[in-house]
Amino acid sequence: MDTYALNDIGKLLSENSYPGRGIIIGETPDGKNAVTAYFIMGRSENSRNRVFEEDGEDLIIYPADESKVEDPSLIIYKPIRRFENRLIVTNGDQTDTIYDFLKEGKSFGEALTTREFEPDAPNYTPRISGMLTFFEEAGERVFRYRLSILKSADEKGSACNRFFYGYSPLRGVGHFIHTYKCNGNPIPTFEGEPERVETENDIEAFAKKIWESLDSDNKISLYVRYVNIKTGECQNLMFNKNVRKQK
Repeated sequence: MDTYALNDIGKLLSENSYPGRGIIIGETPDGKNAVTAYFIMGRSENSRNRVFEEDGEDLIIYPADESKVEDPSLIIYKPIRRFENRLIVTNGDQTDTIYDFLKEGKSFGEALTTREFEPDAPNYTPRISGMLTFFEEAGERVFRYRLSILKSADEKGSACNRFFYGYSPLRGVGHFIHTYKCNGNPIPTFEGEPERVETENDIEAFAKKIWESLDSDNKISLYVRYVNIKTGECQNLMFNKNVRKQK
């Protein structure tokens, strides 16, 4: 097996009917943009009843139909928030935990040591998180990124194992982490290191490939952001299967 092989994100997704929620972070092949993508999927009516909406530079999840909400605690949260020179992306309300810790001068890792997997037995859905940090180095604006997964140590949810990964960007390379290995009952947790995937210079082509490769029954929403490394200018694309019903 080639340790440095790059996977086609379309192939990975089309061959897996239920990766759950997923984060991709990396750099475009031309080295101009930092890449962030986040998608959600669902099998139950409660999980599928969601829609992405932008809130300034942040992203928030709302119920598509508030009258059908069963448990709002695990479906309504801000998956993307910006704090100063850092961009946070997660699959739960740990986004706010990381944001609050950063405000206090603490770190991504310190924040996540206070959290654990979701209390949704028997799946014990992992919490996946990422953060991009932009800064000046040798007179140029650059970035680094981190990924993390917090998952149950056993099938009983007896303890939490926490894994952290730090990356220096490489052109054309993204790292993909998702909550589930594949579909199942209970759903098997993601295993191993984040997967290396190819990125693309064109945000529309990259986002379309992800969206069209996700299982048509289980996919719900996708958000992709390209951040120009030199200028900080953002390009955003959002896909929603549902339309929010306003009161």
